[in-house]
Amino acid sequence: MAEDTARRLQARPIPVPKAAPPASTQTTLLVIALVVATLYLGSDILVPIALAVLLTFVLAPIVSRLERLRLGRIPSVLAVVVLVFAGITGFGMVVGGQIADLANNLPTYQKNVHDKLDSLRSRAASAGSGGVVQQATEAFRDLKQGLEQVTGETAPAAPANALPAPGAAREPVPVRIEQDGDALTIISDVLGPAMAPVATAGMVLVFTIFMLLQREDLRDRLIRLAGSGDLSRTTEAMNDAGERVSRYLLMQCVVNVTYGLPIGVGLWLIGVPNPLLWGLLSTVLRFIPFLGPAIAAAFPILLSFAVDGGWTLPLLCIALFVAVELFSNNVVEPWLYGSATGLSSLAIIVAAVFWTTLWGPVGLLLATPLTVCLVVLGRHVPQLHFLEVMLGDRPVLPDEAKLYQRLLARDPIEAMEIAEEKMSKGGLVEAGHGLLIPTLSLAEQDRQRNRLNPEGRQAVAEGMVALLDEMMESSPPAAEDTPLILCIGARNDLDEAAAALLGHMLRPRGLRADVIPCETVSVRSIAALAPTGVSAVALSYLNPSALSHARRLVRRLRLHFGPDVPILLCLWSAHPEADAPEQATTQTTADRVATSLTGAVTQLEELGVLAAVEAEKAPQA
Repeated sequence: MAEDTARRLQARPIPVPKAAPPASTQTTLLVIALVVATLYLGSDILVPIALAVLLTFVLAPIVSRLERLRLGRIPSVLAVVVLVFAGITGFGMVVGGQIADLANNLPTYQKNVHDKLDSLRSRAASAGSGGVVQQATEAFRDLKQGLEQVTGETAPAAPANALPAPGAAREPVPVRIEQDGDALTIISDVLGPAMAPVATAGMVLVFTIFMLLQREDLRDRLIRLAGSGDLSRTTEAMNDAGERVSRYLLMQCVVNVTYGLPIGVGLWLIGVPNPLLWGLLSTVLRFIPFLGPAIAAAFPILLSFAVDGGWTLPLLCIALFVAVELFSNNVVEPWLYGSATGLSSLAIIVAAVFWTTLWGPVGLLLATPLTVCLVVLGRHVPQLHFLEVMLGDRPVLPDEAKLYQRLLARDPIEAMEIAEEKMSKGGLVEAGHGLLIPTLSLAEQDRQRNRLNPEGRQAVAEGMVALLDEMMESSPPAAEDTPLILCIGARNDLDEAAAALLGHMLRPRGLRADVIPCETVSVRSIAALAPTGVSAVALSYLNPSALSHARRLVRRLRLHFGPDVPILLCLWSAHPEADAPEQATTQTTADRVATSLTGAVTQLEELGVLAAVEAEKAPQA
């Protein structure tokens, strides 16, 4: 009995534990939703922490410099924090004084505002009944009267002493009991909204002081949370984030000063009141992306309308803001920023909308620094690499992959732009070796993996040939007595496109280069080729491992053209430092093997084909 039980247990297969499945898309989306909900619900605590982290990035270098002067950790932190908040308080006092002065002068500008409105009304009236403003006004008036008649608002009111009809129900009279609130309620209603920013500022102050005092301890804790087993990557990520955020904030300060100073001076020169106020507001509000400059420009422009009785001052004010904005956006920012943030333009807009939706105006202020930290995480943490792809400014696709995609999509315009940009840097040789051949190699690799259907392969090949025809300038045809090079696409139309590229390289050198497809040199069709008049044959292969096919084709060509016609085997995807050329020469009995366009030209020179062309040109010269 025991033996039977043991035999059955041995015959039963032992279950193998399965590996944990990777996180699904639903799990990832759930985690992202939880993070966003936490950011939204915990904004009261997270916003001061984020502001304190931002200030810590800015103030940490100053504190470190004071510590190197042997001032001590606590005195250095307190001195820097007190200095910063004293500067913020002084700035607020100056702005408040300017606003009070502006408020005292506003009644004197009231007459100019009324005169401008009367001028607009008179111009609208002088336009006649056909004026746009008058027609719109009459249309809205008629619509309002029609709505009042439908809703019964124009019905005559009943007399005050009229008695209700017999049997009619009396309408209830609402009764409201009012009582005076206590002092605490009144204080909370009045001071509550004003105390919220003060409380946030206090929390930011406390967090900033403690972060500056314990920044090494916080750094160690972050490293421990991120994983102490990979100190190199964690340290690199933290240094990268700190440098990018600090550089961004420093460059932003420089840009804002170079923007606000010309604004203040320009407004003072053209005569807008309180230029100091508007210059300071332009400097500070520019920290808020997109909306900040618009808000900073709106107030002085509206004030210029109220100050000046005519239209000269408002136009000068608008011209000043437009000129300074264009200069700052097109000259100062590209010169100072460079790649300071590592964010794409679309990422900055998306980040501004996202963080503003979560945290309001403070989120708009923190949008760029927080997104910079996310991009740095995506660069150094493999699980978050999608953040760098979505938000970073690095090219996500190499040039050959972009060109391959454009050819697949049959988009010749964008394909030409990519090829022309590459060709402008190094000519046709550089474009062919660094862009066109790698593009065809990608297509060949997809074909070998059965990821490229015949229609796509045809689109890439035809698009490449058309691209070459557009890139190459028209040159006079070579004379009939010049050497003829047969450039043969060995296996398919992709190889034929590579052969066409080689042909375009040889024609400017005075050679006759005929590109023929693989079907022409098949067993049944090769007899139609003329066996004489050919100086050399170049076989193009994008698959460097197709040596058995190359051996059969080389043997067939030798039988047809004879042993005196040299055969050049071009293995475009083979690595030049590998032993592929030697192996290919041994296995295929080709005369020469080349792995690049320049190598193919060099091999033809060694075979004497180009030397024959130069010898024919010498007597004519």
